[in-house]
Amino acid sequence: MTMTAAASAPSMPDTPEVAELPPLPEHLWGTLFHDVQSRGLFSDSKTFVDMIPTKSVEEIMADYARLCERYSNCSAAPCVSNDALRMFVEERFERIETQANVQPPERQSNARDHIDALWNVLTRQPRPRYNPNSSRLPLPHAYVVPGGRFNEIYYWDSYFTMLGLRESGRIDLMRDMVNNAAFLINAYGHVPNGNRTYYLSRSQPPFFCGMVGQLAQHDGEGVYEHYLPQMEREYTYWMDGAEALHHCEAYRRCVKISEGALLNRHWDDLNTPREESFREDMETACHSSRDHIEVWRNIRAGAESGWDFSSRWLTDPHDLSTIRTVDILPLDLNCLLYHMESILASTHRRIGHYQRADLFQSAANSRLDALRRLFWSQEEKRFGDYLWHENELTDSINASIVFTLYFGVATEEQATHVANTLEHQLLQPGGLMTSTIDTVQQWDAPNGWAPLQWMAIKGLKRYGHDRLADTIARRWMYNNFYRFEKDHKLLEKYNVMDLDGAPDGGEYPAQDGFGWTNGVLRALLALYPQATLENTAL
Repeated sequence: MTMTAAASAPSMPDTPEVAELPPLPEHLWGTLFHDVQSRGLFSDSKTFVDMIPTKSVEEIMADYARLCERYSNCSAAPCVSNDALRMFVEERFERIETQANVQPPERQSNARDHIDALWNVLTRQPRPRYNPNSSRLPLPHAYVVPGGRFNEIYYWDSYFTMLGLRESGRIDLMRDMVNNAAFLINAYGHVPNGNRTYYLSRSQPPFFCGMVGQLAQHDGEGVYEHYLPQMEREYTYWMDGAEALHHCEAYRRCVKISEGALLNRHWDDLNTPREESFREDMETACHSSRDHIEVWRNIRAGAESGWDFSSRWLTDPHDLSTIRTVDILPLDLNCLLYHMESILASTHRRIGHYQRADLFQSAANSRLDALRRLFWSQEEKRFGDYLWHENELTDSINASIVFTLYFGVATEEQATHVANTLEHQLLQPGGLMTSTIDTVQQWDAPNGWAPLQWMAIKGLKRYGHDRLADTIARRWMYNNFYRFEKDHKLLEKYNVMDLDGAPDGGEYPAQDGFGWTNGVLRALLALYPQATLENTAL
């Protein structure tokens, strides 16, 4: 079943219009892009695609053609050298948008004040027009970036950042964040991974209904009705093509499994190396005997999951080139779609659209039944990701199981087993680790991530497992406090096994800032107002 929006979007008079999809950096800069990215001219591949040119594209490409011609006439050096290429780029591009400051103007003595002071540092002001030479997409309202190399919004980060904004009294910024997401849905049909041109081909875990729900807690239930057109349009994006599917078929993000249930997977509309990780993706594909296009498609789909990357997507947990994201129906994604369907049903029912409410409720009921049966191993007493070709769960034990608690998917009996898995397989001195396997991927052991801690804590409390919830909260907060006392900063992710150790793995160093860490810790400080470094210690 797919559905289309029943009404036009709410009026946003200050919102700039987006007439067509902007060009990607690869298309904009052609041979220059390929030369810079394939050679690894910058230690972080994201640097170049976020740089701002100081001259027109035509002028820069003409200059580069002349530079290449000079080198081609020199038999000793037929290609532009790395030093010459770097000098060429640095003279014609600025790095003003490649890094976000992560330090407040004045040093704060405690984490709460540090977070409150950081919101203004991490806030970006709206830009009324699109700059065709920049990869940044315009947004009509102020927004909060995570920090460090992440100097743009990120979709699911925004939900957890909003938790902290609410506790800091920044309701203005919460509304701005929701309105920006609504604008992106109006403009592109979905919320992209982030507001960069190279993120437009994919989304991220769809938390828009949750963002609206946070705002509704402050502004009232009418908020759901106001954003109903965007909630429906996002649902249409995720269910695109569902009506034409036969059993055991997939189209984009929608899969109809053998028994007929409609479920979802991650996808990216492109099958090329990610522009912000071009060299890394080229190297990964070269290490595989698979068709490179297949590898890149699955890498991109893994990036849409937000878990980029994790052993949960890999056939061989230690080899990224075995990634198989499109063959997996993720537990967390389908919990989010269940929540989306439930919110759409309840919103339509509240405003008297009973037929549409029944349609969405039927979809939610069908997905809930599939989640409780197909994503659950009765033999192993665990939830997991579903391999839709093989009709079985993957072997991965990971913290995505917290979604079943947070969104009320698990039965009481299943919730007890989820709590047992969290406590005995994932709980560590510094919080919940992301999986049971230590790999070179950042969404694996020994790392822990703020959003998963929050969802575990709130989800466990929802099912009455308060003791375990409080234990996870205490350990995670101690980890945050401990590192804050040592380094006076909050991190993107934490080592939960060795509190003196750095986070492990990933395509880039652990970033400071940091949006969703700040948001979750600020919200936990509201739940546990007496928490300090001393009284959260083990």
